Amino acid sequence: MIELTKEQIKRQDFVDIAIYDLLQNVSPSWRQVEWNIEMIADLRERIRYWFVEYLNLTDEMTFYPYTRE
Repeated sequence: MIELTKEQIKRQDFVDIAIYDLLQNVSPSWRQVEWNIEMIADLRERIRYWFVEYLNLTDEMTFYPYTRE
């Protein structure tokens, strides 16, 4: 079984937390947005599209590392 390195896991955490923070900061409500990994993953995929496919700024594994099983 292939596992992510500590650095890859840190990168995943960084991206997910940055997206969550973005949600908190742009919310027009005073209420805190609850952590929702489904929502974060949806936004992450949209950001990945722009960075990887449209703007060609990076590759998919650099943006958000994952295992290929």
